[in-house]
Amino acid sequence: MFEELLQAWDGKETVIRYDADALAWIFIGIHSTQLGPAAGGTRMKAYATPADGLRDVHRLSSAMTRKLAAAGMHYGGGKAVIAVETIPNGNARRQLLLRYAELVDSLGGTYLTAPDVYTNEADMDIIGERTRHVFGKTVANGGAGSTAPATALGVLAGIRASLEHATGSGDLAGRTVLVQGVGDVGRRLAEHLARAGARLLVADINEAAVTAACRDLGATAVNPADALTTPCDVFAPCALGGVLSSETIPLLRCRVVCGSANNQLLRDENADLFAKHNIRYAPDYVANAGGVMHGLGLEELGWTEDYLKQRLEGIGDTLREVFRIAEAEGISTERAAERLVARRLEEGPPAE
Repeated sequence: MFEELLQAWDGKETVIRYDADALAWIFIGIHSTQLGPAAGGTRMKAYATPADGLRDVHRLSSAMTRKLAAAGMHYGGGKAVIAVETIPNGNARRQLLLRYAELVDSLGGTYLTAPDVYTNEADMDIIGERTRHVFGKTVANGGAGSTAPATALGVLAGIRASLEHATGSGDLAGRTVLVQGVGDVGRRLAEHLARAGARLLVADINEAAVTAACRDLGATAVNPADALTTPCDVFAPCALGGVLSSETIPLLRCRVVCGSANNQLLRDENADLFAKHNIRYAPDYVANAGGVMHGLGLEELGWTEDYLKQRLEGIGDTLREVFRIAEAEGISTERAAERLVARRLEEGPPAE
């Protein structure tokens, strides 16, 4: 199975190691270094088979190439998966991360790693003990801290640009916005929307998070089962991916879809359906690039907070270009974003 996956992949390099002490498979996918060293998070997860972990690292690293190119960063796409039988804690986790860090370091800077699913800033501090090719560490250890605030600000800029294209105005006052998922990013996005005067709807299986948003922000709760069919101006998916499909897109009652969740489309071709229903879809990897801008910009590139804010606002400009390409060529915004990515890859690393 590994052989078939490796032969079918269009990436640059795959690193595979079996960690006998932890009974874990480690996969590092370096999809592209065309714009610079590959960068992306480390995901720690239990998979049904090791091949599922390898398949995931290929998919995720490819997505990072698109995200970083669309964001105008001089980095390529990479990702790592530590496929475990059970998520380790304590010293077992620490020792596994240290061994993983040595593997990352052996690549000589070809791949820079960061937090992802089931890894966090403290884990990056541990990895940083054995390699400098890591970002997303805690502030106490020289890192930039949580990426959630930057991700939320980038999505906010994306919502404004998308509304502007759909209605002629990016003003959020009086607009109804449904935030699906009020975790770290969704909650911060909801706060910005409330301050901008939006009528805020929130949906989440975490009842406590919904209750807090209603209490603190004046939001109205929506049953998670009804989130896709509730009328609103903007639907902001900020939870799990795969929520937009050929079955669900026709159910939407909104003008704009723009959120922070990764892999929102069940299949890329599902994006073709939005135009039929007069919905502006902001491709997720364009809208949610604020987190990687935050980590790489502040920790690796020496950006100031003010410059980071300018780049986050620039996400709106990128989406305006995506909408322009889609309209001019009569294609979906997902395909338009792919055209933009292809152009930036061909042009080479941007000037910083």
